[in-house]
Amino acid sequence: MPQSQSPSLQAWLDRTETLTDDITAFPLRALAATLDREAPGDAVPPLWHWLYFLPVAPLAQVGPDGHPKRGGFLPPVELPRRMWAGGRLTFHAPLRSGNEATRTSTIANIEDKTGRSGRLVFVTVQHRYESGGVLCIEEEHDIVYRDAPQPGESAAKPVAAPAGETWSRTLTADAVMLFRYSALTFNGHRIHYDFPYVTQEEGYPGLIVHGPLIATLLVDLVHRERPDATVATFAFRAVRPTFAGNAFTLCGKPSDDGRSIELWAKDHDGYLTMQATATLA
Repeated sequence: MPQSQSPSLQAWLDRTETLTDDITAFPLRALAATLDREAPGDAVPPLWHWLYFLPVAPLAQVGPDGHPKRGGFLPPVELPRRMWAGGRLTFHAPLRSGNEATRTSTIANIEDKTGRSGRLVFVTVQHRYESGGVLCIEEEHDIVYRDAPQPGESAAKPVAAPAGETWSRTLTADAVMLFRYSALTFNGHRIHYDFPYVTQEEGYPGLIVHGPLIATLLVDLVHRERPDATVATFAFRAVRPTFAGNAFTLCGKPSDDGRSIELWAKDHDGYLTMQATATLA
């Protein structure tokens, strides 16, 4: 059952911040090289906007997990484990390299719950990206904070991935790919590159592949199969961690009319790790 929100977290609701950034070309070329695909033109592909508007915290303000210390724009949730749980995006117009853009962010919702594995706090942030007075992207970003693992705690029961995919691509995310994506997104979260930390402090069996990277690869699968299509909306939900060094598979199944696409990722054991849906313009 949901717990009442503490006043300290409640005070963060409706908090806003606006950031301005230059949409430069190098991050686009670098991510293209990381994904083994051709570099895009000046239009930023869907989800590649995550290369911009990055939080830059001095090292003195970085917490033990590699993230900026709690507080600031995001609420000061005390739970030690933080993950990107999912999101929903609408693409109205592309951001373009060479232009300036702004992102206005609002804390839209905070939910404090108790689940099977302990306390969970979900924070939803709404983002609006604009350039030249034009609304380009609307996004809802879900973050989940979790308790530290308890001794003897069993992992959640995995769910088998769907069958019947029309498209598939299998690859392995190694430590180099994770390092590159962390660097390109200025993501210091140690679960993606620090093996002793992720195994000893957070209780995972290995380095964790970034959820946003898997989401980006799912949209990249659409690009590879439908290179001339325009993605209008994308929604995704992380289901289970994917660990570096093991092969995982990206899957897609277009609807009969081709306008919507079911997407999912599964690990080397066939378990579902991410669910997503894309619609085409």
